[in-house]
Amino acid sequence: MKNKKILILFFLVLAGSSAMLSCSSLGESSAMGETGTLEEAENNVYVITPSQFSASGMKMGTLSKRNFSQSVKSNGMIEVPPENKASIGTYFGGYVKDITLLPGDKIKKGQVLFTLENPDYIEVQRDFLEAKSRLGYLRSDYERQKSLASEGVSSEKKYLKAQAEYQATKVRVESLRKKLQLMNIDPSGLNENNIRSIIPVMSPISGYVTEIHLSKGLFVDPSDVAMNITNTDHLHLELSVFEKNLGEIRKGQEISFRVQNNPSSNYHARVHLVNPSIDRAERTFNIHAHLAEGSNPSLFVPGMYVEAEIFIRSHDGLALPHEAVVESDGKKYVLVLSDSTDSELIYEKREVITGASGDDYFEILNAGEFNENTRFLLTGAFNIISE
Repeated sequence: MKNKKILILFFLVLAGSSAMLSCSSLGESSAMGETGTLEEAENNVYVITPSQFSASGMKMGTLSKRNFSQSVKSNGMIEVPPENKASIGTYFGGYVKDITLLPGDKIKKGQVLFTLENPDYIEVQRDFLEAKSRLGYLRSDYERQKSLASEGVSSEKKYLKAQAEYQATKVRVESLRKKLQLMNIDPSGLNENNIRSIIPVMSPISGYVTEIHLSKGLFVDPSDVAMNITNTDHLHLELSVFEKNLGEIRKGQEISFRVQNNPSSNYHARVHLVNPSIDRAERTFNIHAHLAEGSNPSLFVPGMYVEAEIFIRSHDGLALPHEAVVESDGKKYVLVLSDSTDSELIYEKREVITGASGDDYFEILNAGEFNENTRFLLTGAFNIISE
Protein backbone atom coordinates (compact mmCIF):
# COMPACT_ATOMS: atom_id res chain seq x y z
CA MET A 1 0.00 0.00 0.00
CA LYS A 2 2.23 2.73 -1.34
CA ASN A 3 2.21 6.06 0.52
CA LYS A 4 -0.71 4.83 2.67
CA LYS A 5 -0.51 6.18 6.21
CA ILE A 6 -1.67 3.82 8.93
CA LEU A 7 -2.31 4.82 12.55
CA ILE A 8 -0.78 2.54 15.16
CA LEU A 9 -2.54 2.83 18.55
CA PHE A 10 -0.80 1.74 21.71
CA PHE A 11 -2.80 1.30 24.93
CA LEU A 12 -0.32 1.20 27.82
CA VAL A 13 -2.09 -0.16 30.90
CA LEU A 14 0.87 -0.09 33.34
CA ALA A 15 0.35 2.31 36.28
CA GLY A 16 1.92 5.72 35.71
CA SER A 17 2.38 5.24 31.94
CA SER A 18 0.86 7.45 29.27
CA ALA A 19 -0.82 6.42 25.99
CA MET A 20 1.45 6.50 22.96
CA LEU A 21 0.26 6.46 19.40
CA SER A 22 2.20 6.41 16.16
CA CYS A 23 1.32 6.67 12.52
CA SER A 24 2.94 4.37 10.00
CA SER A 25 2.71 3.20 6.43
CA LEU A 26 3.85 0.04 4.77
CA GLY A 27 7.51 1.08 4.41
CA GLU A 28 7.38 4.57 6.00
CA SER A 29 6.06 6.08 9.26
CA SER A 30 5.10 9.51 10.56
CA ALA A 31 5.84 10.59 14.12
CA MET A 32 3.17 11.63 16.65
CA GLY A 33 3.02 15.36 17.34
CA GLU A 34 4.69 16.84 20.37
CA THR A 35 1.36 17.22 22.14
CA GLY A 36 0.73 13.46 21.98
CA THR A 37 -2.49 13.71 19.90
CA LEU A 38 -3.27 11.38 17.01
CA GLU A 39 -3.14 12.49 13.41
CA GLU A 40 -5.89 10.49 11.64
CA ALA A 41 -4.73 8.71 8.52
CA GLU A 42 -6.23 9.86 5.25
CA ASN A 43 -7.39 6.34 4.41
CA ASN A 44 -9.15 5.79 7.79
CA VAL A 45 -7.07 2.73 8.62
CA TYR A 46 -6.01 1.92 12.19
CA VAL A 47 -3.45 -0.62 13.36
CA ILE A 48 -3.07 -2.11 16.83
CA THR A 49 -1.08 -5.02 18.14
CA PRO A 50 -2.61 -8.22 19.58
CA SER A 51 -1.14 -7.36 22.97
CA GLN A 52 -2.84 -3.95 22.93
CA PHE A 53 -6.09 -5.66 21.91
CA SER A 54 -5.89 -8.04 24.87
CA ALA A 55 -4.69 -5.48 27.41
CA SER A 56 -7.59 -3.12 26.59
CA GLY A 57 -10.22 -5.88 26.84
CA MET A 58 -11.40 -5.37 23.28
CA LYS A 59 -13.87 -7.71 21.63
CA MET A 60 -14.80 -8.49 18.05
CA GLY A 61 -17.96 -9.92 16.58
CA THR A 62 -20.29 -10.03 13.58
CA LEU A 63 -23.70 -8.55 12.84
CA SER A 64 -26.38 -10.31 14.86
CA LYS A 65 -30.10 -10.68 14.26
CA ARG A 66 -32.20 -8.76 16.79
CA ASN A 67 -35.85 -7.94 17.27
CA PHE A 68 -36.67 -4.23 17.43
CA SER A 69 -39.96 -2.95 18.77
CA GLN A 70 -41.62 0.38 18.20
CA SER A 71 -43.37 1.64 21.28
CA VAL A 72 -45.64 4.40 22.55
CA LYS A 73 -44.80 5.99 25.89
CA SER A 74 -47.52 6.54 28.48
CA ASN A 75 -48.04 6.96 32.20
CA GLY A 76 -50.73 6.19 34.70
CA MET A 77 -51.57 4.38 37.92
CA ILE A 78 -51.88 0.95 39.48
CA GLU A 79 -55.61 0.53 40.13
CA VAL A 80 -58.27 -2.04 41.06
CA PRO A 81 -61.70 -2.56 39.44
CA PRO A 82 -64.61 -0.52 40.85
CA GLU A 83 -66.16 -3.65 42.39
CA ASN A 84 -62.98 -4.09 44.44
CA LYS A 85 -63.40 -0.76 46.19
CA ALA A 86 -65.92 0.02 48.92
CA SER A 87 -66.75 3.28 50.65
CA ILE A 88 -68.39 2.26 53.90
CA GLY A 89 -71.30 4.24 55.27
CA THR A 90 -74.40 3.47 57.26
CA TYR A 91 -78.09 3.52 56.39
CA PHE A 92 -78.94 4.88 59.84
CA GLY A 93 -77.23 7.64 61.78
CA GLY A 94 -75.68 6.83 65.11
CA TYR A 95 -72.82 7.35 67.53
CA VAL A 96 -69.70 5.22 67.14
CA LYS A 97 -69.73 2.77 70.04
CA ASP A 98 -66.75 0.60 69.19
CA ILE A 99 -64.00 0.53 66.54
CA THR A 100 -60.69 -1.35 66.70
CA LEU A 101 -59.44 -1.30 63.10
CA LEU A 102 -56.48 0.61 61.71
CA PRO A 103 -55.52 1.49 58.12
CA GLY A 104 -53.78 -1.53 56.63
CA ASP A 105 -55.78 -4.12 58.55
CA LYS A 106 -56.90 -7.07 56.45
CA ILE A 107 -60.59 -7.90 56.73
CA LYS A 108 -63.04 -10.45 55.37
CA LYS A 109 -66.44 -9.98 53.81
CA GLY A 110 -69.10 -9.91 56.56
CA GLN A 111 -66.66 -8.93 59.31
CA VAL A 112 -67.83 -6.31 61.83
CA LEU A 113 -66.07 -3.03 61.09
CA PHE A 114 -67.55 -0.89 63.88
CA THR A 115 -70.74 -0.54 65.91
CA LEU A 116 -73.22 2.33 66.19
CA GLU A 117 -75.60 3.26 69.02
CA ASN A 118 -78.84 5.20 68.78
CA PRO A 119 -82.14 5.02 70.72
CA ASP A 120 -83.97 5.28 67.39
CA TYR A 121 -82.93 1.70 66.67
CA ILE A 122 -85.14 0.58 69.57
CA GLU A 123 -88.20 2.24 68.03
CA VAL A 124 -87.73 0.38 64.72
CA GLN A 125 -87.60 -2.94 66.56
CA ARG A 126 -90.63 -2.03 68.68
CA ASP A 127 -92.63 -1.01 65.63
CA PHE A 128 -91.75 -4.27 63.92
CA LEU A 129 -92.79 -6.44 66.87
CA GLU A 130 -96.07 -4.52 67.34
CA ALA A 131 -96.94 -4.68 63.63
CA LYS A 132 -96.02 -8.37 63.49
CA SER A 133 -98.23 -9.10 66.50
CA ARG A 134 -101.13 -7.09 65.08
CA LEU A 135 -100.73 -8.83 61.73
CA GLY A 136 -101.74 -12.16 63.28
CA TYR A 137 -105.00 -10.71 64.62
CA LEU A 138 -105.78 -8.91 61.35
CA ARG A 139 -105.16 -12.06 59.33
CA SER A 140 -107.68 -13.96 61.45
CA ASP A 141 -110.22 -11.14 61.21
CA TYR A 142 -109.72 -10.88 57.44
CA GLU A 143 -110.25 -14.59 56.92
CA ARG A 144 -113.36 -14.55 59.20
CA GLN A 145 -114.90 -11.55 57.39
CA LYS A 146 -114.14 -13.17 54.05
CA SER A 147 -115.96 -16.34 55.10
CA LEU A 148 -118.94 -14.43 56.51
CA ALA A 149 -119.18 -12.29 53.39
CA SER A 150 -119.20 -15.34 51.15
CA GLU A 151 -122.10 -16.80 53.20
CA GLY A 152 -124.01 -13.48 53.14
CA VAL A 153 -123.87 -13.18 56.92
CA SER A 154 -121.59 -10.09 57.00
CA SER A 155 -121.60 -7.02 54.80
CA GLU A 156 -119.17 -6.50 51.95
CA LYS A 157 -118.03 -3.29 53.62
CA LYS A 158 -116.72 -5.04 56.73
CA TYR A 159 -114.91 -7.58 54.58
CA LEU A 160 -113.19 -4.90 52.49
CA LYS A 161 -112.18 -2.98 55.62
CA ALA A 162 -110.63 -6.08 57.19
CA GLN A 163 -108.84 -6.83 53.94
CA ALA A 164 -107.41 -3.30 53.71
CA GLU A 165 -106.16 -3.26 57.31
CA TYR A 166 -104.58 -6.69 56.90
CA GLN A 167 -102.81 -5.77 53.65
CA ALA A 168 -101.57 -2.43 55.06
CA THR A 169 -100.16 -4.07 58.18
CA LYS A 170 -98.59 -6.82 56.10
CA VAL A 171 -96.79 -4.20 54.01
CA ARG A 172 -95.67 -2.41 57.17
CA VAL A 173 -94.25 -5.62 58.65
CA GLU A 174 -92.32 -6.38 55.47
CA SER A 175 -90.90 -2.85 55.22
CA LEU A 176 -89.80 -2.95 58.85
CA ARG A 177 -88.29 -6.39 58.25
CA LYS A 178 -86.15 -4.99 55.43
CA LYS A 179 -85.18 -2.07 57.62
CA LEU A 180 -83.99 -4.41 60.36
CA GLN A 181 -81.97 -6.39 57.85
CA LEU A 182 -80.23 -3.19 56.75
CA MET A 183 -79.48 -2.61 60.43
CA ASN A 184 -77.93 -6.11 60.56
CA ILE A 185 -80.61 -7.28 62.98
CA ASP A 186 -82.17 -10.68 62.26
CA PRO A 187 -85.97 -10.14 62.21
CA SER A 188 -86.70 -13.84 62.67
CA GLY A 189 -84.80 -13.93 65.95
CA LEU A 190 -86.09 -10.61 67.31
CA ASN A 191 -88.38 -10.64 70.34
CA GLU A 192 -89.21 -8.43 73.28
CA ASN A 193 -86.26 -9.85 75.23
CA ASN A 194 -83.43 -8.98 72.83
CA ILE A 195 -84.24 -5.47 71.61
CA ARG A 196 -80.98 -3.55 71.32
CA SER A 197 -79.73 0.01 70.85
CA ILE A 198 -76.42 -1.01 69.25
CA ILE A 199 -76.03 -2.29 65.68
CA PRO A 200 -72.96 -3.60 63.81
CA VAL A 201 -71.73 -2.32 60.45
CA MET A 202 -70.39 -5.16 58.26
CA SER A 203 -67.83 -5.19 55.46
CA PRO A 204 -69.36 -5.81 52.00
CA ILE A 205 -66.04 -7.08 50.56
CA SER A 206 -62.77 -8.66 51.64
CA GLY A 207 -59.66 -6.52 51.41
CA TYR A 208 -57.63 -3.98 53.32
CA VAL A 209 -58.74 -0.91 55.24
CA THR A 210 -57.22 2.07 53.45
CA GLU A 211 -58.88 5.03 55.20
CA ILE A 212 -60.79 5.53 58.45
CA HIS A 213 -62.82 8.65 59.22
CA LEU A 214 -64.19 7.56 62.60
CA SER A 215 -63.49 7.85 66.29
CA LYS A 216 -65.39 6.68 69.34
CA GLY A 217 -68.34 8.91 70.20
CA LEU A 218 -68.47 10.53 66.75
CA PHE A 219 -71.96 10.82 65.26
CA VAL A 220 -72.12 9.31 61.79
CA ASP A 221 -74.74 10.53 59.33
CA PRO A 222 -76.05 8.24 56.59
CA SER A 223 -74.35 10.55 54.05
CA ASP A 224 -70.92 10.21 55.70
CA VAL A 225 -68.13 7.94 54.42
CA ALA A 226 -66.92 6.11 57.50
CA MET A 227 -64.00 4.21 55.93
CA ASN A 228 -62.65 2.87 52.65
CA ILE A 229 -61.75 -0.72 51.81
CA THR A 230 -59.76 -1.98 48.82
CA ASN A 231 -59.39 -5.53 47.56
CA THR A 232 -56.04 -5.93 45.79
CA ASP A 233 -56.73 -9.34 44.23
CA HIS A 234 -57.20 -7.88 40.73
CA LEU A 235 -54.65 -5.10 40.25
CA HIS A 236 -54.40 -3.54 36.80
CA LEU A 237 -52.94 -0.52 35.01
CA GLU A 238 -54.87 2.57 34.01
CA LEU A 239 -52.74 4.42 31.45
CA SER A 240 -53.14 7.70 29.56
CA VAL A 241 -52.00 7.90 25.93
CA PHE A 242 -52.03 10.93 23.61
CA GLU A 243 -54.86 10.94 21.08
CA LYS A 244 -52.49 10.83 18.08
CA ASN A 245 -51.74 7.19 18.99
CA LEU A 246 -55.38 6.06 19.24
CA GLY A 247 -55.27 4.11 15.97
CA GLU A 248 -52.10 2.25 17.00
CA ILE A 249 -53.25 0.77 20.32
CA ARG A 250 -55.06 -2.56 20.25
CA LYS A 251 -56.12 -5.23 22.69
CA GLY A 252 -53.40 -7.80 23.38
CA GLN A 253 -50.35 -5.56 22.85
CA GLU A 254 -47.53 -6.04 25.34
CA ILE A 255 -46.58 -3.37 27.86
CA SER A 256 -43.37 -2.81 29.81
CA PHE A 257 -43.69 -0.56 32.86
CA ARG A 258 -41.75 0.74 35.85
CA VAL A 259 -42.85 1.98 39.26
CA GLN A 260 -41.22 4.81 41.18
CA ASN A 261 -40.20 2.74 44.21
CA ASN A 262 -38.15 0.45 41.92
CA PRO A 263 -37.38 2.36 38.70
CA SER A 264 -34.59 -0.02 37.67
CA SER A 265 -36.94 -3.02 37.30
CA ASN A 266 -39.25 -3.60 34.35
CA TYR A 267 -42.60 -5.33 34.80
CA HIS A 268 -44.98 -6.55 32.15
CA ALA A 269 -48.66 -6.22 31.31
CA ARG A 270 -50.97 -6.52 28.31
CA VAL A 271 -53.60 -4.16 26.86
CA HIS A 272 -57.07 -5.40 27.82
CA LEU A 273 -59.40 -2.50 26.96
CA VAL A 274 -59.03 0.73 24.99
CA ASN A 275 -61.38 3.57 25.91
CA PRO A 276 -61.93 5.61 22.70
CA SER A 277 -63.26 8.63 24.61
CA ILE A 278 -60.86 11.60 24.45
CA ASP A 279 -60.16 13.82 27.45
CA ARG A 280 -60.83 17.27 25.99
CA ALA A 281 -58.44 19.05 28.35
CA GLU A 282 -55.47 16.65 28.23
CA ARG A 283 -56.10 15.31 24.67
CA THR A 284 -55.52 11.76 25.90
CA PHE A 285 -57.44 8.49 26.03
CA ASN A 286 -57.27 5.72 28.63
CA ILE A 287 -56.06 2.13 28.45
CA HIS A 288 -56.98 -0.65 30.86
CA ALA A 289 -54.18 -3.26 31.08
CA HIS A 290 -53.87 -6.54 32.98
CA LEU A 291 -50.65 -7.60 34.70
CA ALA A 292 -48.78 -10.42 32.99
CA GLU A 293 -49.27 -13.95 34.27
CA GLY A 294 -46.89 -14.75 37.09
CA SER A 295 -46.65 -11.13 38.29
CA ASN A 296 -46.25 -10.71 42.03
CA PRO A 297 -49.13 -8.43 43.16
CA SER A 298 -47.44 -7.79 46.51
CA LEU A 299 -44.97 -5.53 44.67
CA PHE A 300 -47.72 -3.07 43.77
CA VAL A 301 -50.18 -0.89 45.65
CA PRO A 302 -53.24 0.88 44.20
CA GLY A 303 -52.37 4.49 43.44
CA MET A 304 -48.73 3.80 42.45
CA TYR A 305 -47.53 6.00 39.58
CA VAL A 306 -46.17 4.06 36.60
CA GLU A 307 -44.28 4.91 33.42
CA ALA A 308 -45.00 2.49 30.59
CA GLU A 309 -44.13 1.61 27.01
CA ILE A 310 -46.78 0.00 24.81
CA PHE A 311 -45.21 -2.06 22.02
CA ILE A 312 -47.25 -1.40 18.89
CA ARG A 313 -45.14 -3.23 16.27
CA SER A 314 -41.85 -5.11 15.93
CA HIS A 315 -39.43 -6.33 13.26
CA ASP A 316 -36.15 -8.24 12.97
CA GLY A 317 -32.94 -6.59 11.80
CA LEU A 318 -29.16 -6.99 11.74
CA ALA A 319 -27.57 -5.08 14.57
CA LEU A 320 -24.42 -4.07 16.44
CA PRO A 321 -23.99 -3.08 20.09
CA HIS A 322 -24.20 0.63 20.91
CA GLU A 323 -20.55 0.53 21.99
CA ALA A 324 -19.46 -0.56 18.51
CA VAL A 325 -20.96 2.53 16.86
CA VAL A 326 -19.18 5.89 17.18
CA GLU A 327 -20.83 9.17 16.22
CA SER A 328 -18.61 11.87 14.71
CA ASP A 329 -19.52 15.03 12.78
CA GLY A 330 -23.15 13.97 12.52
CA LYS A 331 -22.32 10.54 11.08
CA LYS A 332 -21.89 7.11 12.63
CA TYR A 333 -18.92 4.83 12.12
CA VAL A 334 -17.67 1.35 12.97
CA LEU A 335 -14.27 -0.31 12.78
CA VAL A 336 -14.09 -3.34 10.49
CA LEU A 337 -11.21 -5.83 10.61
CA SER A 338 -9.65 -5.66 7.15
CA ASP A 339 -6.47 -7.67 7.73
CA SER A 340 -4.45 -9.28 10.49
CA THR A 341 -1.02 -10.80 11.06
CA ASP A 342 0.75 -12.19 14.09
CA SER A 343 1.92 -8.66 14.95
CA GLU A 344 -0.89 -6.38 13.65
CA LEU A 345 -4.65 -6.04 13.58
CA ILE A 346 -5.70 -3.65 10.83
CA TYR A 347 -9.10 -1.93 11.07
CA GLU A 348 -10.89 0.24 8.55
CA LYS A 349 -13.36 2.94 9.59
CA ARG A 350 -16.68 2.49 7.77
CA GLU A 351 -19.84 4.58 7.90
CA VAL A 352 -23.08 2.93 8.98
CA ILE A 353 -26.70 4.06 8.95
CA THR A 354 -28.59 3.16 12.10
CA GLY A 355 -32.30 2.55 12.48
CA ALA A 356 -34.21 1.34 15.52
CA SER A 357 -32.52 1.08 18.90
CA GLY A 358 -33.28 -1.26 21.74
CA ASP A 359 -31.65 -3.50 24.36
CA ASP A 360 -28.27 -1.74 23.84
CA TYR A 361 -28.22 -2.51 20.10
CA PHE A 362 -28.52 -0.37 16.97
CA GLU A 363 -30.21 -1.70 13.86
CA ILE A 364 -27.77 -1.34 10.93
CA LEU A 365 -29.82 -0.27 7.91
CA ASN A 366 -26.93 -0.60 5.44
CA ALA A 367 -25.98 -4.07 6.66
CA GLY A 368 -26.06 -5.21 3.02
CA GLU A 369 -22.74 -3.42 2.47
CA PHE A 370 -21.07 -6.01 4.72
CA ASN A 371 -20.97 -9.78 4.38
CA GLU A 372 -21.98 -12.22 7.08
CA ASN A 373 -18.36 -12.91 8.01
CA THR A 374 -17.35 -9.26 8.44
CA ARG A 375 -15.80 -8.80 11.88
CA PHE A 376 -16.43 -5.57 13.77
CA LEU A 377 -14.65 -4.11 16.78
CA LEU A 378 -17.42 -4.30 19.38
CA THR A 379 -15.62 -2.56 22.26
CA GLY A 380 -12.95 0.13 22.21
CA ALA A 381 -13.90 1.74 18.91
CA PHE A 382 -14.71 5.08 20.54
CA ASN A 383 -11.23 5.40 22.09
CA ILE A 384 -9.57 4.72 18.75
CA ILE A 385 -11.71 6.91 16.49
CA SER A 386 -12.05 9.86 18.87
CA GLU A 387 -8.30 10.26 19.47
